[in-house]
Amino acid sequence: MLFNSIDFALFLPLVFVLYWFVTQRNLKLQNALMVVASYVFYGWWDWRFLSLIVFSSLVDFLVGMGMGNMEAPKKRKLLLWTSIAVNLGFLGFFKYFNFFAESFADAFTLLGQPMEVSRLEIVLPVGISFYTFQTLSYSVDVYKGKLKPTRDPLSFFAFVSFFPQLVAGPIERATNLLPQFYRSRVFDRQQAVDGLRQILWGLFKKVVIADNCAQFANLIFENHSEVHASSLVLGAVFFTFQIYGDFSGYSDIAIGTARLFGFNLMQNFAYPYFSRDIAEFWRRWHISLSTWFRDYVYIPLGGSKGGTKMRVRNTFIIFLVSGFWHGDNWTFITWGFLNACYFLPLLLTNNNRKNLGVVAEGKWIFSVREFLQISITFALTVFAWIFFRAESMAHALSYISGIFSKTLFSIRGADFIGTDFHPFVILGIIFVFLVVEWLGRAHRFAIEGIGTQGNRPVRYLAYYTILLAILWFGGKEQTFIYFQF
Repeated sequence: MLFNSIDFALFLPLVFVLYWFVTQRNLKLQNALMVVASYVFYGWWDWRFLSLIVFSSLVDFLVGMGMGNMEAPKKRKLLLWTSIAVNLGFLGFFKYFNFFAESFADAFTLLGQPMEVSRLEIVLPVGISFYTFQTLSYSVDVYKGKLKPTRDPLSFFAFVSFFPQLVAGPIERATNLLPQFYRSRVFDRQQAVDGLRQILWGLFKKVVIADNCAQFANLIFENHSEVHASSLVLGAVFFTFQIYGDFSGYSDIAIGTARLFGFNLMQNFAYPYFSRDIAEFWRRWHISLSTWFRDYVYIPLGGSKGGTKMRVRNTFIIFLVSGFWHGDNWTFITWGFLNACYFLPLLLTNNNRKNLGVVAEGKWIFSVREFLQISITFALTVFAWIFFRAESMAHALSYISGIFSKTLFSIRGADFIGTDFHPFVILGIIFVFLVVEWLGRAHRFAIEGIGTQGNRPVRYLAYYTILLAILWFGGKEQTFIYFQF
């Protein structure tokens, strides 16, 4: 079920009414309703894959219970590895089986021993990369003693399948989300209104920014050999805003929806395109995944405590694993490697923790130095996104080579035939969007301040303007990009 669909527009109010008006006085009934609603939400796409969520939830619940009843280190570790094997086994089969089989065959072919493999027609379950990491965090935290194992299966199953963030995050830690299912929840009007405000902004990002940018990005990337270099640059820029509007828009809708039901999820994006270096960018982009890899991979590997070689090794491992997490294609691995190379100079000069605060905090405009830093970081990010968007390495390299041609400074209108709006119209909307994001950069989401600082007429004018923009510029309903990851 898509957030930007009629189905969800009917589903959400129904669950909201049942949750607050029928089951409000009984915590177990509320949690049971959340489990049922979450399974309906997920099963709307393909009910057959509900068995994966149920099985994964059951395994990790029993693993947690087992570790809570045991003190022997070897037995506890065996249970932990059972959880890891089951969850990563599912993820590896559905997401990476064909990749490893084909890469294995290609390696033998390069050695002069041609080998053919049969590609399995495997359907990737939506959200498997997200809920797998979420439930793994529970097992690891219980093993390390950071969290007591739950004996409440209803709360645990609700935690794993919580529908607002089930299929595309944020990837919640059990230490944050699971305890919220233990506590009685009372309707908070201010929290709900704030949630609706964040949902509205998330829809704007998705429908107005991402879906319109997608028209141009798809057209240019699919016909890259037939368009001018200037259009290739625009295509990369449009994809840069498409993926941000798409993914951060989903996160805003997820967080806002959770707030309607009395839950608080972690912030997943913090205005990453205003970053002054790549290290800051990765502290602000897909925060739930970046911190997951930091806590469950980087730190166990030794983190930054070792020498320079260990720090460099761990950094490349994290970025390569992050790239591989996104999909079974060498383009994602290259994207991760490229970002590791961007990060390396900052690491070696100990400048990777330099820009921790809000850019130009307390000021209306950035300095010349900050502008140059943001521009360089943004340009590097746009270049890396080309590999992320490309269908193959050959596609990415051909696209990049096409940029560096004599047509770089010419624009041909024919390159954009078939789109709903002229590219300059969407660029204008992106500019306004960036202004709003800049003004709201100190808040959890860009228009949060309208509800706390703006007077009532200004507030409602802003809401109706955003709503009209969604209705006017809303294009065809498109699946969220990260559903495929």
